[in-house]
Amino acid sequence: MLALGIDIGTSGVRTVAIDPAGAAQGQGSARIAAEARRDPAAIWRAVGEALDALRPSIDMAAIAALAVDGTSGTMIMTDAAGAPTGPATLYNDQATPAAVARIGAIAPRDSAAHGTTSPLARLLDGAEPASGHLALHEADWITHRLGGPLGVSDANNALKTGYDPVAGAWPGWIDQLSLPVALPRVVAPGTILGPIAAAIAARFGFDPELRLVAGTTDGCASFLATGADQPGDGVTALGSTLTLKLLSDQPVFAPDYGVYSHRLLGNFLPGGASSAGAAVLARYFTPAQIGDLSRSIDPRRDSGLDYYPLPAPGERFPINDATLEPRLSPRPANDALFLHGLLEGLARIEALGYRRLAALGAPRLRRVLTVGGGAVNPVWTALRARILGVDVTAAAQTEAAYGTARLALRGLA
Repeated sequence: MLALGIDIGTSGVRTVAIDPAGAAQGQGSARIAAEARRDPAAIWRAVGEALDALRPSIDMAAIAALAVDGTSGTMIMTDAAGAPTGPATLYNDQATPAAVARIGAIAPRDSAAHGTTSPLARLLDGAEPASGHLALHEADWITHRLGGPLGVSDANNALKTGYDPVAGAWPGWIDQLSLPVALPRVVAPGTILGPIAAAIAARFGFDPELRLVAGTTDGCASFLATGADQPGDGVTALGSTLTLKLLSDQPVFAPDYGVYSHRLLGNFLPGGASSAGAAVLARYFTPAQIGDLSRSIDPRRDSGLDYYPLPAPGERFPINDATLEPRLSPRPANDALFLHGLLEGLARIEALGYRRLAALGAPRLRRVLTVGGGAVNPVWTALRARILGVDVTAAAQTEAAYGTARLALRGLA
């Protein structure tokens, strides 16, 4: 028995099949050309190509459950039969100021529907009123094409469209917008939606009894991929910026800090992002230099430096201060000591971030799984563990498609 995850990413589609123990048994991929990323037919075609790429490595008939994740905020408008009525709008498309202002005037401050890239605001801009027409997230539409019911979404994809994950419903204030299209019915990620379409099963060699499972966003899928599954489990992404997510038994919403919560695994998933991160390291050192200099750093000792390594003035999380200045001096003559101070400064920001989430209502941190390029630096890992006071390890899996396969597997439990 296998479970399959399909990840609709920004530049292509990936598929991963796993067994009940969580071991990956096969994968496939297909690119979507940048100029075709808004074309629903091109997205659907890439799904087929990624499934075909998977077929040589596994027995497709062994797949018992399938789930789809998509980029949060990418939308496809359809008619009453599920046929797209135009190109997709992408997660980073800007809504007009007027649409953003309409939502800002009535939505609670802690709603995730605020902002210039709000998919709800884009619905006010782009859709013509039409009876029976639907606003679907791209994962909803792909799941429907595979045989799922039309007009059903998951709570994670629906969050930025205004869904209230605490109440488990679309909030009443949305009715005041008089949307030109209908919003989907929302279910929990991992909910069994029904069997795969017979024609799809025949085309790809699936068992006709394969169950389609409600999916999630690519970000939540990447969190699931790490294996984090208990309140207090944190996932730190050491990329150009520093991003934290912490599984919580309580919802956390703090718009001043850019913090909102997904509903996931029967819990909540709040997170925050600092402007600090590896982009600052890259200003001073190459990856090879970081590796070489790290060998001269004793992570058990304090550098004696007090850095807050921002790339430019301004921070939102874990400190909300638009004027906060980078703190990168004094710079010692010794490059290893300078790097030590930078890594330590980033670790302190990480620790403050998890303390901030706890102060806002999340549980105390119990362990950290790490993704991103910095996860492979053992000195930085040891230094972070000392400052965080918990075990810090690199996540064995980070692929969104793998996390979505885990979600499909949980749907069968």
